[in-house]
Amino acid sequence: MSDLPYSTAVLRLAAEANGAGRLAPPRRSHTENNPVCGDRVTVDLRLVGPVVEAMAHDTKACVLTQASASLLSAALLGSTEAQLTTARAAVAAMLLGGPAPDGAYSGYAVLAEVARHPARHRCVLLPLDAALKALS
Repeated sequence: MSDLPYSTAVLRLAAEANGAGRLAPPRRSHTENNPVCGDRVTVDLRLVGPVVEAMAHDTKACVLTQASASLLSAALLGSTEAQLTTARAAVAAMLLGGPAPDGAYSGYAVLAEVARHPARHRCVLLPLDAALKALS
């Protein structure tokens, strides 16, 4: 039996796939890959000035990446690049044993157990990295 952190909450997020699909047309888009495991996520964004108005993602990945993309699709709305940069740093710190992010990104707390699996940290961060690259 695997000891990976596939809690009911994580599985539910992945299954709900909030924000799954593509924006037509996106203003910004980026595909990020994890060559170690083959995960791939494309994030499409629509902006109003510096603020994210809409996000969609096309995720071909493990449950952890799917759950992260689902969380991000709600949390990112109304955020700027600076806010996402701060949130990404908070999620990365959580994966190293720190506290979960607060505010709009507090939902990432369900992925805190991934801290015990360093090889899977990239799975959680992949959608955040794709969104940041789409914004920059």
